Amino acid sequence: QVQLVESGGGLVQAGGSLTLSCVVSTSIFRLNAMGWYRQAPGKQRELVAGIDSGGRTNYADSVKGRFTISRDNAKNTVYLQLNSLKPEDTAVYYCKVETVLRAYWGQGTQVTVSS
Repeated sequence: QVQLVESGGGLVQAGGSLTLSCVVSTSIFRLNAMGWYRQAPGKQRELVAGIDSGGRTNYADSVKGRFTISRDNAKNTVYLQLNSLKPEDTAVYYCKVETVLRAYWGQGTQVTVSS
């Protein structure tokens, strides 16, 4: 069983920054992929950013140039740096990791951006 613990969410003004962290209970070195998703009230969960085992990244168009996903294999942690935040970025942010057998999700961390 793989466990994920997210942290770093909070309330921030528009234009501000946050750093989200997701600590994984197993080595992330061999994980197929990791990613950050978000879900706003009344909306479907959507992919924000992903990073694969080779370090290749992909981003939702709405966050390109503002958010950065990264991983630290030594700390079994994946990060999401959120810059130039907008009110529409307000959502619960979830970390997801994929093994060869299944995907695992964290419990989510709330990000609220005030205008």
